Amino acid sequence: MPATHIRRWKTLALSTSAVLVGLTLPTMAATPASATTTAYDSTYYKNAVGKTGTSLKSSLHTIISSQSKISYSAVWNALMVTDQDPNNSNNVILLYSGVSRAKSLNGGDVGDWNREHVWAKSHGNFGEVTGPGTDLHHLRPADVQVNSIRGNLDFDNGGSAVAGGGGSKVDSDSFEPRDADKGDVARMILYMAVRYDGGDGFADLEPDEKVNNGSNPYIGKLSVLKEWNDEDPPSAFEEKRNQVIYDTYQHNRNPFIDHPEWVDAIW
Repeated sequence: MPATHIRRWKTLALSTSAVLVGLTLPTMAATPASATTTAYDSTYYKNAVGKTGTSLKSSLHTIISSQSKISYSAVWNALMVTDQDPNNSNNVILLYSGVSRAKSLNGGDVGDWNREHVWAKSHGNFGEVTGPGTDLHHLRPADVQVNSIRGNLDFDNGGSAVAGGGGSKVDSDSFEPRDADKGDVARMILYMAVRYDGGDGFADLEPDEKVNNGSNPYIGKLSVLKEWNDEDPPSAFEEKRNQVIYDTYQHNRNPFIDHPEWVDAIW
């Protein structure tokens, strides 16, 4: 069953009630707008709940590092399940463009979809190796041409419209996903930064405030990713995807989908 969420994510109703309380009962403190609880807080996340900063990051790393790994070839079939179109079981929803495309059109030709590494595999040189190169929490189906345009660019705001990109933009040194995917991208990048910290033979992946990071194990811009996490909260599609990965494939979770407020608690 999907995690039960009690979300209080910057809702208008809560903001309005907080204002009214402030007017009539100025000594009463309002509940933080970003607070979330999940069915996993007393089990999976029990050693992380209540922590902040490096302590929270370290606890989450320990928790999510316990995972099953799959091969790169197995990613094809996994994505057909994790990213299945909820309105058409024969299709997958493509990252960046939002297009629904036939599962059978997986490959490398124009009109196909392929496996996009949201944390570009050249940023840390992990390639397609089992581990960061096959981690489903940052691998998504994407249109071949849109994926090629994104390449290994860092993430930032601005640029010109990407053809077939659903509103995504690109310039010489960065890529901006369409609005509906911005939070997804931010939470995938920050998952990778917590999961791969250099202690298991792979590069220590970290977000930074730069673009043009090249082969360094960094992706920017952190401040923009944090904004995207706030502006585009986890969707039902994203939450279901997290659950399928946990239940069926890797048996670990992206904590920033369950607790998007932990982004600000760490960074």
